[in-house]
Amino acid sequence: MSFQQGLSGLSAASQSLEAIGHNVANANTIGFKQSQIQFADIYAGTLIGSGGNQIGIGTQVSRVAQLFSQGNISKSDNPLDMAISGNGFFRMSTGGAITYTRNGQFTLSKEGYIENAAGARLTGYMADANGVIAIGAPGELVINKADLSPEASTEYELKLTLDSRKGNLVSADFNPDDPATFSDSTSAPVYDSLGNVHTLRTFYVKTGAGTWDVYATNDGVPVPTGSTPEGLIGNMTFNNGGVLTSVSTMDVPMVVTTGAATPYTITIDQAGTQQFAQDFGVSRQLPNGFAAGTLVDFSVSSNGEIVGRYSNGQTNLLGQVILANFANPNGLQNRGDNQWVETSESGVPMVSTPGSSGLGAVQSSRVEESNVDLTAELVNMITAQRYYQANAQTIKTQDQILQTLVNLR
Repeated sequence: MSFQQGLSGLSAASQSLEAIGHNVANANTIGFKQSQIQFADIYAGTLIGSGGNQIGIGTQVSRVAQLFSQGNISKSDNPLDMAISGNGFFRMSTGGAITYTRNGQFTLSKEGYIENAAGARLTGYMADANGVIAIGAPGELVINKADLSPEASTEYELKLTLDSRKGNLVSADFNPDDPATFSDSTSAPVYDSLGNVHTLRTFYVKTGAGTWDVYATNDGVPVPTGSTPEGLIGNMTFNNGGVLTSVSTMDVPMVVTTGAATPYTITIDQAGTQQFAQDFGVSRQLPNGFAAGTLVDFSVSSNGEIVGRYSNGQTNLLGQVILANFANPNGLQNRGDNQWVETSESGVPMVSTPGSSGLGAVQSSRVEESNVDLTAELVNMITAQRYYQANAQTIKTQDQILQTLVNLR
């Protein structure tokens, strides 16, 4: 009598229970991908006889496949946590050894590297001091915590609505301290090369129907333009419809005594300014430049860009996360700690930025949960248990038959 079928069934059922147990144990493991046992039947080789008369000798495990289906994405309070919505793996480096993972639970090391619990560092493209991504060979991402250097103001975009009902004034009488000598004014903060803030105030003096002179002061002092009175930087002309038809170049010479570069020039762009019979108003006021700033926090966008936010209100690109995908993810070798390595079966990694080349998007402050369906696994456990019992019963039955034969006299 043959016990082979029953023994192979017991072995297969035992391995199935091991896979199910592994899945159940990792039901709460972030980024975990469940395993699935796949079986194949066994037939003894023979050179004679009809195929229809063959009786199999049991079963065997053909492979343990991992199911890379999308897990649920849940919210996290850690801004460094990331989840991949779609295809791809995070590319990690441990002393130069590259692994891949779907677990996006990351922290910041004391050196500024983004790493996981196993100490593997997230890789991507770094940005230079100007926020330009250096696309090339991926490297370990490190957050640059250096202060953001100040930038002197050089341009000032200013769009106004001037009140055509204002009375005409004599431009030569302009005095920034006397509201009776100008029609309207507005001010904005500007910065020198050291990041010191100054107040640039512009004044508008209506000199005739549709004609205006423009003056400027720096911290209350008329800018040195050599005009009489000092501070005249240009003029504007409007047609009968209130549309700006001509405007002189308005370059403001800024003289400062803070140790910064001086003098420096700010060009005011007043294109789009109009003149109507309505109250004076500012519709756009945008000077460039900013003071020095320290890194406050940073976030990760859907395309993997790491954007730093600074105390001066500015943002700067610090780097970009990359993802990798494989022609055959099931060919990856599992190394534990939710990490895989490439093999000849998986093919070479196809590396690109999130959201491109068929790769998924990155979600910040999110994690991808295990794709284990606990209810289904518990049902599979019951099935595997019955399968084990049934195979044990075939061995028991064959043992009884064999005992009967032995007892024949």
